[in-house]
Amino acid sequence: MLDEKQLEQLKKRVTSYIQEGVITKESAAKFVPFFITNAKNSLETARLVFTVSTKKELQGSLGFSDFNGFLWVINASYYSMFYMARALLENSKIALKTELSIHSVTFDALVYYFYLSGKLEKKLIDDFVDAEQEALALLGKEKAKALIDNYFYEKGKRADFTYELGFVALQHKAETSLQRAIHFNEEMRKILEL
Repeated sequence: MLDEKQLEQLKKRVTSYIQEGVITKESAAKFVPFFITNAKNSLETARLVFTVSTKKELQGSLGFSDFNGFLWVINASYYSMFYMARALLENSKIALKTELSIHSVTFDALVYYFYLSGKLEKKLIDDFVDAEQEALALLGKEKAKALIDNYFYEKGKRADFTYELGFVALQHKAETSLQRAIHFNEEMRKILEL
């Protein structure tokens, strides 16, 4: 995951963020409930969409035959982790104020304040990175896939085997993301003593 060189670069970025006021220490943790609620809602969304995506009878009863929400399971799972990371930082009175990528700054601050200090295990940081990368990669692939699918739709070139193989692979990634998010959320709640 993060080697020594990457950790050194991360430390420099966080030091710079602190000097620039991107990362600040606050006197009160105002937004912990907000982030925890968003994490909970995101995780519940991931679970619900995964369940609907894997249960044909439920899809039929809801009027969504052949529903496939695995991409959104991955995204919602990542966001549940992101919001729990924000809750942990906020609970420690660490505020993030940025026009930059809040996701990158959140990750850097999480590693700096909790991983490097030994408060978080490496596996949780690895899961966070994997979830973010999969969500971003799949969003890009999904957009590209939609363009390609639209082009080839008229010709009917999509083979059932290829579609099914893609479906199974995406389902597996979604399930992995959901399990990572559940574990991450459970561990963050322990640290937050919820």
